[in-house]
Amino acid sequence: MLNVFGQTFKDNGYQLMNDRDAPIWQNPGYWPATFRITPNWHRESVNRAAIDAIPGDPTSGTVQSNLVANGFDTTGLDFHTGGTLAKNISFYVLPSSDATGAFHFETVMGRLDNLLGSSWLNLKMGKFELDNIISEKRILTISNNGGIYQIYHFVPVGDSNTWGQMGDNQFGAELMGHSQNDRTRYSIAVLSSNDGQVMLPNRNAYSAFLTASQAFNMGYDGGVARVGAYFFTGDAPTFNLTAGGAPILGVGNKGFHREGLFGLLYVKKLDFQLFYQHGWDSAFFGTGTPSNGTLPAGARSPTWNGGFVETHYVVHPQLILIQRSEFIRMSNQALPLCSTGATPCVASSSLGNIDAYTFGYRWYPIMSSRAGFAWHNEYSLVRRQGVSPTLTSLTNSSVMAGFDIDF
Repeated sequence: MLNVFGQTFKDNGYQLMNDRDAPIWQNPGYWPATFRITPNWHRESVNRAAIDAIPGDPTSGTVQSNLVANGFDTTGLDFHTGGTLAKNISFYVLPSSDATGAFHFETVMGRLDNLLGSSWLNLKMGKFELDNIISEKRILTISNNGGIYQIYHFVPVGDSNTWGQMGDNQFGAELMGHSQNDRTRYSIAVLSSNDGQVMLPNRNAYSAFLTASQAFNMGYDGGVARVGAYFFTGDAPTFNLTAGGAPILGVGNKGFHREGLFGLLYVKKLDFQLFYQHGWDSAFFGTGTPSNGTLPAGARSPTWNGGFVETHYVVHPQLILIQRSEFIRMSNQALPLCSTGATPCVASSSLGNIDAYTFGYRWYPIMSSRAGFAWHNEYSLVRRQGVSPTLTSLTNSSVMAGFDIDF
């Protein structure tokens, strides 16, 4: 999480705005890099999993089973490096691997700061996180089920739009600005609608992310709250051109949008992160229909509402308690309900609804500007309506205890 100083430092392009921001003034023995990895023990369970009736024989049909696995493991490795190349020229590079060691570039961006001498004009280009004040990249929970915000990645059942995920880093360019004290800020990003994939997998597909926020004092020392709004909209492909049967280029663009409000509220040792979203997808996405095809009878655009409340209680600077409750509710399914007699149909108006809960704490035996170590303990549960093999709710849970290390 970023405090007021951290948010301002980030918005200034990792600069203190003094005469020594250029790297030539830094200690030549200092290398602005951090490795982060989390060795851990965890337990994963799912209450209604579809498995082969005869192991190894996918033609034997499926049966429903409760699956549980536990043991020692590790997360992937993040390698962060960023800072200034010269005064008002910044960069950030993050090669990241999964737990097997397979690397990709999570973040690669350059930024021109304070254009025309104004804090209101800063331009960056590359692959970067959308300007989410409630950042999934700095999330305090890290288990398999609790390590994401469900609403940032939500896709309705049967929907083919994987391009509108706010939690994924995107390729594009962003213009952002802020007041001198960073209380007022905005950003406008133009993005390729490819969910951060390289090599231009989609043809002429673009989206945009706009956000603005205002911070204000809460009436006591250090208490600064922030409220804001965002709008994410664009076009994305509904099917692929193929060569030899293999997909080569996404085409057939249709629209989508997500909009909502957020807030950060601080009451001394207690803080609240509040987030709301309304989502809409084209009926072509909602029914998984290519734009050159014919929509099923009665098809309509799926819509939903969701959000979360995340609470942190700082017992003291080295111990923080965490709780999050998240809910997503479908307001319109893409296909009519079974009760209408339509074919095909969905099972229920609640199909795909999500309830998610996370509880945990982090204890930091050391805290320094050069290295970090946390003892992390977490429990998370995610329940999805109507997606089990028997069309009842499917519940996944995670228990995790581990060492979160960075250096």
